[in-house]
Amino acid sequence: MSGTEDIPSVDYVEGSGIPIRGNDIDTDQIIPARFMKVVTFDGLGQFSFFDLRFDDDDNEKDHPFNEERFQDANVMVVNNNFGCGSSREHAPQALMRWGIDAIIGEGFAEIFAGNCLALGIPTVTADHETINALQQWVDDNPDGEIEVDVRAETVTYGGNEINVSVDRAQREALVEGNWDTTALMKANRNAIEETAGSLPYLESAD
Repeated sequence: MSGTEDIPSVDYVEGSGIPIRGNDIDTDQIIPARFMKVVTFDGLGQFSFFDLRFDDDDNEKDHPFNEERFQDANVMVVNNNFGCGSSREHAPQALMRWGIDAIIGEGFAEIFAGNCLALGIPTVTADHETINALQQWVDDNPDGEIEVDVRAETVTYGGNEINVSVDRAQREALVEGNWDTTALMKANRNAIEETAGSLPYLESAD
């Protein structure tokens, strides 16, 4: 992540990967509803994929998020229609707090992708064969480096460079630093106050 403190841009992400296989993984699988009864999003990361990771007696199941070799991963590689189902923003919040900085997949639910954008998490897409090959490479090379270039729409790994797609509006928002609307408003506070002050129908609160 680069850019100013006020409006950061996200044009490049690098790190190791973690493969999450399966189509139609919905937001309830990403973060079960019972963990959403929180005042803040802090601590949600530990509950990512909870019901897929643990049985009713809290015994670990076979899942990449439980594997020691993937604990430092920050680039998730998924299949098709990831993040479908309810529009809960807790899903990308949980993934971000687990440590995910970018997601590469075959396809994403539109609202999920939008919620990821609001957190500065790129969601980039490629075809089925390309994603399967990348997932297998990550499985075989858990410490291998993956580079996601949002601006150039490429992913580089193991000496391979593949073309990916980034929604144009998402790419522009990430690269130009407009994804963080709160930071954008803070950075333009003076301009907002000047505009408000020039409007005849806004009276002073004094």
